[in-house]
Formats: sequence, structure tokens, C-alpha cells
Amino acid sequence: QVLRKGLQRGLVLSTGSFLVYEAHKLICGFAEVHASFKVEEVIEQADYLYGSGETEKLYRLLVQHKNSDDAELLWRLARASRDLAQLSSTSAEEKRRLAYEALEYAKKALEKNETNFAAHKWYGICLSDVGDFEGIKTKIGNAFVIKEHFQRAIELNPKDATTIHLIGIWCYSFAEMPWYQRKIAATLFATPPTSTFQE
Repeated sequence: QVLRKGLQRGLVLSTGSFLVYEAHKLICGFAEVHASFKVEEVIEQADYLYGSGETEKLYRLLVQHKNSDDAELLWRLARASRDLAQLSSTSAEEKRRLAYEALEYAKKALEKNETNFAAHKWYGICLSDVGDFEGIKTKIGNAFVIKEHFQRAIELNPKDATTIHLIGIWCYSFAEMPWYQRKIAATLFATPPTSTFQE
């Protein structure tokens, strides 16, 4: 009888534990669905604001999610930070801060998803912007990395016209580089970046 009562009690406890576990799983499942739905909602809102040219509103919306693990949100935040920096109403000090901030968000997007073509594209763009504040040596040194990220973005999405255009600008910039800048580049780097008009 003691044994039977013990077994019954064990059965009730394990049934209770099982039900609690199943309820927990269900709640977690709902939370995950809700979280992903929320991300999609924010992205949809962000894309609408971007299309409407609402740069400041877009930045305010996305900066609330700066600690997100979602690469899609993060590269959009990098783009929004950069776009805000490009506005004529943004002070020089603020432009600099936003340029570095944009680079950090693009870097984080890459860390979260290395196969996201837009993360590579915006990392390249933001790295180029930061070079404007760091002098010729850093700018030329970054050029190698920028090209690599643009090429990787094209590998991941060969139909993205913006990236193809950007790599065209990269090639054009180095093809038309004046001789004295080439001379400086050659003293700074054993093999400075080069390109041709044909390329």
C-alpha cells in the first residue's frame, strides 16, 4: 500500500512536471513567434520610412534595436546612421560620430550573419566613410578590405545593382588616381591598390 501510494504520488508529480514543461515550451514558442514577427514588423516599417526619405524617423526607429542580434535590422541601422551623417543639417562633429557608429553596426551585422550580402555592402561603404577622417594611409589601406567586401556582396547577390556600381566607382577611383598619389601609395604600401578603366 505504501509502495502503491508512492507510485501514485510519483505519477501525479511527473504528470504535473510534464504539464508544466509543455506549458513552458508553448509559452517559449509563442515568445519566439512574437519576437520574429516584431522584427519583421520593424523591418517593414523601416523600409517604408527609407522609401519615404524619412531619415531622422528611420534612425530613431532603428536605434532602439541597436542591441539586436538580427543582421537585417543592424545593416539597416548602419545605413540609417550613415544617411543621417550625410544630411547638410548634421554638424561636423555629429557626422564623424555617426560615421563610426554606422561602421560598428555594419560590423555587428556581419558578425551575426556572414552570408548577408547587404551587411558586406554597408560594411564596405561605412569603412570608406571612416577613412575620410583617418588620413590617406588608412584610406588606401582600407581600400583593399572595401573591395573584398564589395566582391563578397556580389558573390552573395550578383543582381544587386548598387554593389556592382560601387565596385565600378572603386575601380574608376584607382584607375584615374593622379601620378603623385600613386607615388605616395607606393611608398606606403608594397603593392598599392590599382585598377583600369576597362575593369
